[in-house]
Amino acid sequence: MQIGCDPKSDSTNNLRGGKSIPSVLDALRSGKRIEISDIVYEGFNGILCVEAGGPEPGVGCAGRGIITAIEPLRQKNVFEEFKPDVVIYDVLGDVVCGGFSIPIREGVAEQVYTVASSDFMAIYAANNLFKGIRSYAVGS
Repeated sequence: MQIGCDPKSDSTNNLRGGKSIPSVLDALRSGKRIEISDIVYEGFNGILCVEAGGPEPGVGCAGRGIITAIEPLRQKNVFEEFKPDVVIYDVLGDVVCGGFSIPIREGVAEQVYTVASSDFMAIYAANNLFKGIRSYAVGS
């Protein structure tokens, strides 16, 4: 399963032959009752695809959007129903807050592997992710 955690909602496009899927946050904003089929789509080779999406511009931060988007996945027991072998949270490269550490902080990820280039922005983003995780571990 791949969960796109970028407000642009473009993480899973290649897995879906260039087709975009509605994001979890867009589904929530619609006000309608959300079914699993509204937020989980099948992609290449059976890979399950979810796009968290982002808040409306000027309304909130993307990290907070991830928190909001993960909750319906947990409430609908998506991980228990589909039992994915691996879940990849694709986080945008210019992370400015620790809110993107939510998958591990909320217990829906057991391990974190950061893949980054050697430019300063990627290193900055990785540091912010780990600060978010570390502050949670220290506070609990």
